[in-house]
Amino acid sequence: MPDTPSPKSPTSQTSRSSRAATITTIVLGVVILIPSMAGFVNKFYEFFHATHDNPDGAYVLTPMVNYVLASGGFFCFLIWSTGQGMFHDIEAPKQTMLDRESELDVDEVVCVPPWAGGPNHT
Repeated sequence: MPDTPSPKSPTSQTSRSSRAATITTIVLGVVILIPSMAGFVNKFYEFFHATHDNPDGAYVLTPMVNYVLASGGFFCFLIWSTGQGMFHDIEAPKQTMLDRESELDVDEVVCVPPWAGGPNHT
């Protein structure tokens, strides 16, 4: 009979919390991204009709190109940073900073001035 983890085992709890985090992330992503995408597509629709229906509507070409370039740049940065593993362990920089601060505190020379009861350096 295969060894299955009991419902209260740490492995089961970790798996359950990981699954809950994944589902929460997907739901929030959909709830946030779909309205954002709808607004973005609507803005392109308005820009297209402003340039298409009115010969003097070419002024909207600049914001349209700006939207496309900015969005493309952010998307490329997201893909690059994900590929570089920048979202792999987001807690590591915090821990590294705290460890380095502790090391610096240990190495710091404590200098108490003579007027505060420290040794006289004459």
